[in-house]
Amino acid sequence: MARGKSLTVTFKATHQNQLSLIPLDLNDMVAANHPVRIVAAILDKIDISKLIAEYKTGGASSYHPKVLLKILVYAYINNIYSSRKIEEAVSQNINFMWLAGLNKPDHNTINRFRGKRLQRTLRPIFSQVVELLCQEGLLSIKELYTDGTKIEANANRYTFVWGNSIKSNREKIKKQLCELWEYAQQVAASEMDDTDPSGFDKIDSEKITETINKINEALKDKDVDKNIRQKLNYGKKNWPAALDKYEGQENQIGCGRSNMSKTDPDATFMRLKEDHMKNGQLKPAYNVQVSTNNQYIVNYSLHQQSTDTNTLIAHLEQHIKTYKEKPTNITADAGYGSEQNYQWLESKRITAYVKHNQFDRQQRKRKKEKNPYSSDKLVYDESNDQYECPKGKPMHNVGTYTRQTTTGFLQTITKYETESCKYCRLKKLCHQAKGNRVIEINHNLKRLKSRADKRLKTRRGIAKRKQRCFDVESVFGNIKHNHHFRRFMLRGIEKVEIETGLLALAHNLRKKIA
Repeated sequence: MARGKSLTVTFKATHQNQLSLIPLDLNDMVAANHPVRIVAAILDKIDISKLIAEYKTGGASSYHPKVLLKILVYAYINNIYSSRKIEEAVSQNINFMWLAGLNKPDHNTINRFRGKRLQRTLRPIFSQVVELLCQEGLLSIKELYTDGTKIEANANRYTFVWGNSIKSNREKIKKQLCELWEYAQQVAASEMDDTDPSGFDKIDSEKITETINKINEALKDKDVDKNIRQKLNYGKKNWPAALDKYEGQENQIGCGRSNMSKTDPDATFMRLKEDHMKNGQLKPAYNVQVSTNNQYIVNYSLHQQSTDTNTLIAHLEQHIKTYKEKPTNITADAGYGSEQNYQWLESKRITAYVKHNQFDRQQRKRKKEKNPYSSDKLVYDESNDQYECPKGKPMHNVGTYTRQTTTGFLQTITKYETESCKYCRLKKLCHQAKGNRVIEINHNLKRLKSRADKRLKTRRGIAKRKQRCFDVESVFGNIKHNHHFRRFMLRGIEKVEIETGLLALAHNLRKKIA
């Protein structure tokens, strides 16, 4: 054993119960370059006068809205989404304690602030942060990369209402009512009027009650089948309430969607691809649309439609309303390539790098075409406004008509017909119609697709298409996979939009801090 060395192990002193003459300063416990300080510094620059206006004067004192805002945003940055877990963090986490100034708002206060106070005020706060980042040169609000993702709603996965089921159930009631009316006319013809039962084109609870009362009055003294009496009693008791319920559910579903969740009527059942085999599962969800630049979220919007096609115009209108200026260009995938979207972007003079549904297919080289005689392969003579059939015969313009899409957009369709297909050898290969071949062409859509093709194949278009993949899609991967947000905490589209805004704000600040 070496001479002079200690034979005991030395430990640092621990004084858990030691009194301190000077209280501990939280500033000393939070590093000068800690992310929480950066979040606080950025949000201190934001004008929250609209948020303060949400509070009424008088009464008991309230927690300052800027403090609660900082707590919420920092919680979302750290993957804490539950109000109860945020309450716990404010009491136990040094960084949250410093941010709150040792205030301890409970989960009810936090949830009330998130669900009510931020409804009309979060988007202006988000846009101010985006403009601050824009001033630093981190992003641009002029060049957008847009895509959408579906996030599950906070609703029961097995209780839903289908619009078609409502219609079929109403038709069943109408059919049974007609049968009862016909039966009453046969049994008590003198007491019944000659109303045609098929005249019940539109029935409601009042109409049902009135009609059943008439039938009961006519059959009062008659020898009636027991089953008919039971059906009349059942109908009088249940059908009016059922029709009122169906009417209320139809109003909640509204236009543009076919179903809703019972526990969150604003949520729509959408097909979510979640498992490793990419098996689609119908779950209540919202369609979240996001526009990014340099992987920062510039604009967000929430939609109840499952398809992206019908969301683009509303999404960009929200961008224009928020920033009081329109973007110069937008890049999006084929899910947005419709005539209505192309036409709207053209009218707004926004350069569209947006694929149509045939773009990727046309880019691939095929060994053999499935249908070499399809209408898009036919030669068009613009000067004579006619097509040339595979045999070389002219197909003349035989008129146009207008059709309306599900969104109300009017399309102009032109019809072209061959002179005669009767003795043509290619008829069986060319078309399956009995008479002459008729094709329908949307010239405006064809023109818009052609312009989109040329734009997408330029050097700038190719660069935009490449950047879109890692600019906007990586944002969804970061939020869902890295930060584990796959289901909303709140219910109702207004509250869910607040959560979407907090996610977007947290993502931008997290990227700024990194």
